[in-house]
Amino acid sequence: MKRSGLCAGIFLLSIGLSVSKTVGAQGMGADADTIVQLSESVFRRGATSNIFIVTDEGIIVVDGTCDGGGQEWLKAELDRRYDVPVKYVILSHDHEMHICGLQAFDDTAVTVAHVNAVEHIVGENRDTSMPDVVFDEYMEILLGGKKVVLYYFGPTHSDNLIQVHFPEEGILVATDMVRSGKAIGLPDYRDSNVDNLINALGELSRLDNVEIVVPGHAGLANQQSFVYFRDWLVALRSRVLTEMRAGASIEDIVERVRMEDFSDYGNYENWLRANVISMWDYLYRWREPSENLGEYQNAYPVGFPIGGTQMGPE
Repeated sequence: MKRSGLCAGIFLLSIGLSVSKTVGAQGMGADADTIVQLSESVFRRGATSNIFIVTDEGIIVVDGTCDGGGQEWLKAELDRRYDVPVKYVILSHDHEMHICGLQAFDDTAVTVAHVNAVEHIVGENRDTSMPDVVFDEYMEILLGGKKVVLYYFGPTHSDNLIQVHFPEEGILVATDMVRSGKAIGLPDYRDSNVDNLINALGELSRLDNVEIVVPGHAGLANQQSFVYFRDWLVALRSRVLTEMRAGASIEDIVERVRMEDFSDYGNYENWLRANVISMWDYLYRWREPSENLGEYQNAYPVGFPIGGTQMGPE
């Protein structure tokens, strides 16, 4: 039965250093009710971060989706394939598209999330399982001789996004931290700490025992994809900040910061505008000018659209 209550676990973070091998773009356009084997024990559901690992003592499920047959379909499929129950469910963060329907496993599983996720899940009435166990910086789950390591690098994309690592399988689930290949990782930064996101991407690019990176959407990635996204963020932040310090308005910045040298990045055409505007918004809150503060404050464009119809999934 599902346990009630929340238990906090706070641990010290320890990260190894190395570089991963290249993998293909498996999962691009995969049907929601398709299961693909990624390693000896780890499987991916569709083109999502809905991953599971099978052990002799039970199954650990990461994330969920209500697309296709939802988690009821996955539960039936796991029951059909294996004779062990789902023992743990891990929520990468609180955004519903990535954790939808996971209450389907409440009869057998303990749900794990970052401590900050609880307020969002409750406040936003997410369609998911309530966490039973929460942690702060680091947590390990051992089941059937398999180890899963959960990292929290601080606020990045949301204040509760975690990274889920299967070190013995060489697989890292990095939901909404990266896209396959050379690409912009996020459509905008409305709920992101950009500076800490830059730092975390650097850490993830050097994490030991990573052969395959599983994004939250579409094809598989590798650790070089973290480097590509970090390079984009560093350049975008610098260029927008330079324009702001020169006194440019947001309207001028949208026209001037074109990032042409990154035009070969995936999502460039669709996400450039939203990336520039939300980076400006982040930096507006981050800095205070030495002069013309009143004019700076009055120039804030209330209701200025971030991306409109150009926004993509996150």
